[in-house]
Amino acid sequence: MNPNAFLPILKVKIFDLTPLALVVGDPIRAAAAAEFLEDVKEVGNFREYRTFTGTYSGVPITISSHGVGAAGASICFEELIQGGVTTIIRAGTCGAMVAGIKDGETIIGTGAIRDDGASDKLLPLEYPAIADRHVVAALEEATAERSSSPVHTGIILTQSYFYDGVLPSSVSFWLKNNLNVYAVEMEFATLLIIASLRGVRGGGIFTSDGNMTEEADPKTYDPHRTVVKKGTENMIQIGLDALKNLA
Repeated sequence: MNPNAFLPILKVKIFDLTPLALVVGDPIRAAAAAEFLEDVKEVGNFREYRTFTGTYSGVPITISSHGVGAAGASICFEELIQGGVTTIIRAGTCGAMVAGIKDGETIIGTGAIRDDGASDKLLPLEYPAIADRHVVAALEEATAERSSSPVHTGIILTQSYFYDGVLPSSVSFWLKNNLNVYAVEMEFATLLIIASLRGVRGGGIFTSDGNMTEEADPKTYDPHRTVVKKGTENMIQIGLDALKNLA
């Protein structure tokens, strides 16, 4: 493939990607994460997909945003892999689902429940969504070195919608049966399935912006508080540290 060819949706030249990538949902968060890189360059900006490449402690790393939801995120993951990326770590906010996890604390995903609405079109639901063990270990090592707050490691629920409708949410099932599901978000399972399907390494680290075990009015939900912002910044640096160590 021509290294100067553009990936059609990311609108990034293959030449501008690195084997290591950190992915986030928010384009603004991607730009903020890129500030931790040196010699950074914005190499793509189209729709919700914003991509940067630079170096972190001398290691070339790409940062890309994938938007909200599995279907759109899958395009980002697929095109990064088409462009030569071999390790992808997702860093995102989540709703904690284990009592005692506080806002701003870190959760490392070991695998995901596939309620994402997209991965079942790629592989049967019997196929597990499991994080690469080397990525999990690198995230745990980086977290131990950088974070002074409690760190949690376990299964993540990936759900295809944010606001409930008439049908019951699957969150209540996992909470009610105390099945040690640590958090809920919207894209992790899709990443893990695509990573397995394409033969690359995938993993994820998350910051809690609320705890689903506590009674709360959805109208007062606010993921933009200082405690969440600080946790998110810490999460980004842990993700970059892990990628550096995986190089």
